[in-house]
Amino acid sequence: MASAAGTIGAPPRRGRWSPGLIAFYAACVTLAAVFLFPLAWTFVTSLKPTAEIVATPPSWLPRRLTLEHYRGLDEVGQGIVRYISNSVVTVLYTIVGTLILSTLAGYGFARFGFWGKNALFVMMLAPLMIPFQAIMIPLFLVLRELNLNNSLLGLSMIYITAQLPFGTFVMRNAFASVPREIEEAALLDGCGQIRLLFQMMLPLVIPGIVTIGLFAFFASWNELYAALIYLTDEEKYTLPLLLAAARSNPGLFGGTNWGGLQASVAITMLPCLLLFVALQRYYVSGLSSGAVK
Repeated sequence: MASAAGTIGAPPRRGRWSPGLIAFYAACVTLAAVFLFPLAWTFVTSLKPTAEIVATPPSWLPRRLTLEHYRGLDEVGQGIVRYISNSVVTVLYTIVGTLILSTLAGYGFARFGFWGKNALFVMMLAPLMIPFQAIMIPLFLVLRELNLNNSLLGLSMIYITAQLPFGTFVMRNAFASVPREIEEAALLDGCGQIRLLFQMMLPLVIPGIVTIGLFAFFASWNELYAALIYLTDEEKYTLPLLLAAARSNPGLFGGTNWGGLQASVAITMLPCLLLFVALQRYYVSGLSSGAVK
């Protein structure tokens, strides 16, 4: 009877699709549509013939699909394969260098105590507040002294330098979030510092590693300004420079080749979308690691 009375007196359960829940999902769908519309428009426009792209009023869907704009990219400069390969090499240099330096620096700041550690950490974060334009000339002089001007390795060093403060900050928080008891237990079992780092600690901070790897990829894959300044040989141009080259319309003075521009944007954007969707769960947890601590 008590159970029955309690059940009768309990407030009625709301249905699965309450008005508030419906409004929440409607807002989410609307925001998703707003953010995805430019991406969809880019891909659709890249498949339209030139006459449909410049037509007024514009058509939402292409009446005829064509790959002429993608094929035309191979005729721009050294060809799209050359630009993509240069970007891939630059990205690999940047990711490897950023991961190694950020991981070692973050582990040192999180686990070792030494004089001036906090001041040195603040000095490492200080470049985040300095605009690239302010250090453009000093970096150019440094690369010239190292004989790395007009090289993909030199360009990668610029990107690594730009990513190192943020990468060190993320990895320091990631290592700091790991309980010290795990490290102490491993040391008591005779594990050395090098083995401790690579076999015990790194598997526990995979989200942080993925996060700085994604940031390094996005920065080096999409960066235009430094590549435009430090690269003078067209054979070493990276993919973002293809956008600037594909933008010009050879058949119209001062015009814009919208088809070639949208095709190059689609090619540049596709790897970023695929990587972010595949690794987003590591990305979110990597950014939030150490936040509570």
